[in-house]
Amino acid sequence: MNDGMATRRLEEILQTAYTQREAGRDAADQILAAAEAEHAPGAGSADLEELARIGLVRLDGARVQLTEQGETRARDVVRRHRLAERLFRDVLELGEGATEQQACELEHILSPEATDSVCTLLGHPPTCPHGKPIPQGPCCGTFQKTLRPLVTGLRSFDLGASGRIVFIAPKFHDRMDRLAALGVIPGSTIRLHQRSPSYVIEIGETTIALDPEIAGEIYVKPVEARSP
Repeated sequence: MNDGMATRRLEEILQTAYTQREAGRDAADQILAAAEAEHAPGAGSADLEELARIGLVRLDGARVQLTEQGETRARDVVRRHRLAERLFRDVLELGEGATEQQACELEHILSPEATDSVCTLLGHPPTCPHGKPIPQGPCCGTFQKTLRPLVTGLRSFDLGASGRIVFIAPKFHDRMDRLAALGVIPGSTIRLHQRSPSYVIEIGETTIALDPEIAGEIYVKPVEARSP
């Protein structure tokens, strides 16, 4: 196995340790089983020992803990993967299989600068297509952007503009059901009519008023208005 392949394999296992921890699991056997089932066939204890040797994890009996350096490395891989998922699903509109395959490739090769550019282009999305949080990067806390986002929150959308809802990231799950009942779902085309005191959007023949907090959870991509 060459150095590039070895680095990629270790990053896959490190990423799995991060995502398994999100699910409340830190047992070595659980992490290795998940890594083997996903993108690191044959993952074993030797891989964890190598990660421990280079200072990316700590082995505490049957448990695995990320070190500070390992946390940063794993977080960056997860961020690149989930942003790539958004890029391929929302902008390029690829299917689930192709999206996952391409995201697995990009997570190992995107530079920090390219990652921040993708994040800005997508409007700094808070979650991946599966609803999992996307770790923030340096670009997410800045207000100066050299690249105009392709996907933006409804609160910063232009008045009178038409857009397609790309994704919704609600703080409360039941909001998705309420919005869906109104036809506010990913793929719907909307037009923003007003921002104050509430956000008013038009979907088809229906006009809907939204609370500002809920409007901030809806992300849209500009589209050309259809001719009457």
